Amino acid sequence: MEKNEKDFSPTVRYKDYALSPTLFHWESQNSTAESSPTGLRYQHHAQRGSHVLLFMRRYKNTDIGKSQPWMLLGPAIYEGHTGSKPMAITWRLEHELPADVWSYAAINAS
Repeated sequence: MEKNEKDFSPTVRYKDYALSPTLFHWESQNSTAESSPTGLRYQHHAQRGSHVLLFMRRYKNTDIGKSQPWMLLGPAIYEGHTGSKPMAITWRLEHELPADVWSYAAINAS
């Protein structure tokens, strides 16, 4: 969620954040066009029988210098997108974000 200049180049500082406790804004890789096989896979995953699981972590590393573990947000369904290269996708989460995760995940919407 929090991507600083030291650890992440501008090309991978994707704008990922919670829009609500059940909606999540996620950006694809910069090379993913909406009409590409990957872009179409995201858009039509439910019709094609595939499942999307979203994971997140607040920081890349812990305060003791170790990688922070990933947190499973759970299953997600494609709601829509804007743009291309990257695609800004809105996912609907099957389970609400815990209140503490919502409190910092929404902050990054700037």
